[in-house]
Amino acid sequence: MTSSQSKKQQFFVVDDHASVLDGTVMALQQTFPAAEITTAQTAQEARDKLGKLRPDVVIVDLSIPESAGETAQTETGIHLLRSLLDAYPDYNFVVQSAYVKALVRIKPSIDAHQGGLTIVDKSESMKEMLTKVDWALKGVVYTPREMRMGLEVKSEWLRVLELAFREGMKDRAIAQEMNIAERTVRHYWTKVQDVLGVYPEEDKSMRIQTELRAREEGLID
Repeated sequence: MTSSQSKKQQFFVVDDHASVLDGTVMALQQTFPAAEITTAQTAQEARDKLGKLRPDVVIVDLSIPESAGETAQTETGIHLLRSLLDAYPDYNFVVQSAYVKALVRIKPSIDAHQGGLTIVDKSESMKEMLTKVDWALKGVVYTPREMRMGLEVKSEWLRVLELAFREGMKDRAIAQEMNIAERTVRHYWTKVQDVLGVYPEEDKSMRIQTELRAREEGLID
């Protein structure tokens, strides 16, 4: 994760389970020793603290209480995540939860998000969680297979594929051709790569892998 460690990172971790919170913080500290890490254990605390921060990644659990002394509920975390995605559309998020299937309730908000967004089940290893953090830092979008429900490729994403692989255009030229911002083009890339199941792999180009998968699925000739 050398590229992600080249500058000081700031992380914001939301989880009401002290042992899980401590474990996540410890893993982040070991991987990013110079990082500043802020934590919250309730939805209210998360909203209050995040309004004063500009973290590189927000790591949030879904089953959390609204405020201290209340019972942790998945719906509370879902409501918090939806509000954060709306309020901070370009922030990078990692959703770490045992209830990832519940995210289908806010799929439109997830689809519209323009920052990195990855999802990791709490049953997965800490190594896998750190991989998802690294992906989010790089602006990658990763959702579980069950959330993708087959190929759902929007016309704008298909146009980007056509211009890139049929016309040989770079992102700046694609943006000019489509009359959109270059960052919007990059956003479309992350979305179509998630649909195609293309994620960072060492010594492999994501663009080349995207082209291969898009041709396999018949999205481009």
